[in-house]
Amino acid sequence: MEKSKVYFTKEITPESVVKMYDILGRKLTGKVAVKLHSGEKGNQNYIRPEFVKKIVEHVNGTIVECNTAYEGERNSTEKHKKLIEEHNWTKYFNVDIMDAEGPDLVLDIPNGKVLKKNYVGKNLKNYDSMLVLSHFKGHPMGGYGGALKQLSIGCSSSAGKSWIHSAGRELDQTKIWDNLPEQDLFLESMADAASSVVNYFGDNILFINIMCNMSVDCDCCAVAEDPCMKDIGILASTDPIAIDQACIDFVYNSDDPGKDHFIERVESRHGIHTIEAAEKLGFGSREYELIDLDK
Repeated sequence: MEKSKVYFTKEITPESVVKMYDILGRKLTGKVAVKLHSGEKGNQNYIRPEFVKKIVEHVNGTIVECNTAYEGERNSTEKHKKLIEEHNWTKYFNVDIMDAEGPDLVLDIPNGKVLKKNYVGKNLKNYDSMLVLSHFKGHPMGGYGGALKQLSIGCSSSAGKSWIHSAGRELDQTKIWDNLPEQDLFLESMADAASSVVNYFGDNILFINIMCNMSVDCDCCAVAEDPCMKDIGILASTDPIAIDQACIDFVYNSDDPGKDHFIERVESRHGIHTIEAAEKLGFGSREYELIDLDK
C-alpha cells in the first residue's frame, strides 16, 4: 500500500500555512469548518487568530468549537462566547460553537473498539468540509495533542467529551472526573471518536499541524508551562494518523535538550497508544513519506 504523504516546512508563517494547504492538492468545497483550539482564559501558548487569518480566508472557512466538560471559561456557551470575543476570534471570523444548542449529532462507530457512538456538536451537519488546524503540543491527559485529539475531544460536544473521557460510561460532565477509566481505554475512545469524524467527511477533510509554542500542557490549561522545545515547523497531510506520527517522530529525532521533558509527558500518559489504536481502525497509517519542502 502506498504510504501517506506528509509535507513539512520549518517556516512558521501565515503564508506557509496557506502554502501547506495548497500543496495537498485537494480543495475543500462547500461550507468549510476550520477546527482549531481557541485557547482557555489565561493560556499563553495557543495560536492567535491573526496567525490563521490568511488560511481561514483562503478556504472561506468558519471557526468551529465546542464547549468543554471541565471547570473554566469555556464550559458554557455564554462564557465560551465571551472568551472567544476576548481572544479576538470574532474580530476576524464567523465562529460557531457547534454544541451551543442540543440535541447532539450522534455518529455511529460500528467498528469502534470501545465506543460505538460519538456525540458531536449538532452544527457539524451544517458543514461540507473540514480543515483540522492543530497546534501540536503536550497534553496533561492524552500525553500530546494533535490532529487526532482535535477530531475526537475537539469536535465532541460537552457531553461527548464526558463520553470519551469515561470510555462510554457517562454523558454527565459533573460525574466523570471521580471515576476515570484505565488510561488506554480513554486513548482508544479518542481514536474511536476521531474515526467517526473522518468517516463523516470522507475525502472532504484535511490536516495541518503547527509545531510551535510546544509546552507539555494543552491550550485548554489556564495555567500552562512555557514551551520546553524550540519551534519545529508546519506539517500537512490528508492522513491524521500519519501527521501525528510524523510530529512525534520530529520530537524524538530532535537535538533540542527540552525534548526529554516533552517525551516524558507523552510516555507517562502512553500517548502513542492513541495513534496505535487509530491505525487499527483503518482510517490512516503510521507509515508515511515525509516530503521536506525546504529542500
